[in-house]
Amino acid sequence: PTQHLVVVDGGSDIYFSPGTLDGSRPGQFFAPTLVPQPIYGLPTLTYHEAVPGHGFQSAVAYEADIPPYIAGLSFTSFSEGWALYAERLAWEEGAYDENPCGNLGRLQDELFRAVRLVVDPGLHAKRWAYEQAVEYMVNNTGLDEPYVRSEIERYIVTPGQAVTYKVGMLRILDLREHAKAELGDAFNLPEFHDVVLSHGELPLSILERLVDEYIAEHQG
Repeated sequence: PTQHLVVVDGGSDIYFSPGTLDGSRPGQFFAPTLVPQPIYGLPTLTYHEAVPGHGFQSAVAYEADIPPYIAGLSFTSFSEGWALYAERLAWEEGAYDENPCGNLGRLQDELFRAVRLVVDPGLHAKRWAYEQAVEYMVNNTGLDEPYVRSEIERYIVTPGQAVTYKVGMLRILDLREHAKAELGDAFNLPEFHDVVLSHGELPLSILERLVDEYIAEHQG
């Protein structure tokens, strides 16, 4: 995509903000400057928020041949699933081969996501108390307590969101393995990524249908 992406001083915030459809404002990666952030965690954070994560995904959607209102739709399981997939893709493509400390940060983020899969249902399905969730997350991630408390409060007000990240990532991986198995040597990774990204953010059931159509087209 041709849309630019800029890094912005996010203070204590870490997130990506899409640019405008007409390109008058680029996508913005709000990077943390006031939050203690280990240097080994920055590569994975950047792959998630910027390229090939949210920044790349939104830029492709904005330039795709789809109606503008579809380009602006949001489905958390898709967008966050792609961002987690992007983290893994960077590792698969060798981004950490010369950076073992960066890979440590990637693994710590994997642990963080695994803990969230426990804490989110713990709060909303198992009736965990707030302090129980905080204690579990601190003990199993090693993150500092103020940060953990802010995370727990986020899970309280957005039930299920932490789970959707991993649900989306695993579905994209499953679809990739399905396409590989069906197409064999004809499977092309960039083509698969085009199928995933060139229709904007989608419910996972529709994404599955598009991948099946892509497979059938190449087999037919």
